[in-house]
Amino acid sequence: MRRFVPPVIFKWEWETDFNIIKGTVMYDDLIKKTETAIDSSLHWAERGWSATFGPRQTEINSLQAAEELPDTYVYRMEAINYWKQVRLTGHDAGVSGQKALESLKKGDLRDAEDHLYFSQYVEKPFAEFSKTWVSVYEAAKTQMLEDQ
Repeated sequence: MRRFVPPVIFKWEWETDFNIIKGTVMYDDLIKKTETAIDSSLHWAERGWSATFGPRQTEINSLQAAEELPDTYVYRMEAINYWKQVRLTGHDAGVSGQKALESLKKGDLRDAEDHLYFSQYVEKPFAEFSKTWVSVYEAAKTQMLEDQ
């Protein structure tokens, strides 16, 4: 009975380093988009967007604006809770984006795509306003198709 022995492929150390550098250069545009998205999502609550609360549709555009409302404002807690949820969600998306960035710098697009998927998935409740991760994830998917 013959046993299957997989072929052994030897690589010089410089070949491995070259492939990592080549992968980083190949994904340079995606790396820049990911860095921008990380910065954006980590500051969603501070930079904010148009959000209205209460029957009078009072516009409260950030966590700081919500916290500065007078205690007598009826929808103050609702606004604060909304913006705190935005901050938590942005943090989760940003952390996953950091992991994607590390993978891209290593040249591992498949792993980066997994982390970008999570970032855009977590962003979904706020995607209409934040518009951060969906485009980065789609760019990664496009890059994966081009690499095939």
